[in-house]
Amino acid sequence: MAKKIKTFIKLNVPAGAATPAPPVGPALGQHGLPIMDFVKAFNDRTADQKGNILPVVITVYEDRTFSFITKKPPVAEMIKKELKIEKGSGRPSKESAGTLTMDQCRKIAEAKMEDLNANDIEAGALIVAGTARSMGIQVK
Repeated sequence: MAKKIKTFIKLNVPAGAATPAPPVGPALGQHGLPIMDFVKAFNDRTADQKGNILPVVITVYEDRTFSFITKKPPVAEMIKKELKIEKGSGRPSKESAGTLTMDQCRKIAEAKMEDLNANDIEAGALIVAGTARSMGIQVK
């Protein structure tokens, strides 16, 4: 018999570095989940991806147990890592924060493909390019 699902919690957590502090603690605490169990399981599962911020979807069951899946880092994080910049432009249409080539867009799209809403790498690359533009990064 399947467990009854109570809710889903979506968080962005640094890989291998989850702590009981916000945002993790309060989000799990309000549903009565064992916070340290999640922190330990998440850190064990993501230790090899340290330095990335990973979206995690936690499924909370009515008997106060949980399961979770991690996704790939957000496209914006991948773009910042690719260009080795701290953050995008504060004024995207006025100031440029860097330049991304279409090859780099394709590379990011390939890495993120399973989470993108696209049918092929070219369509994925266009999604990445759009995100880059919204961060004030030019795409050539």
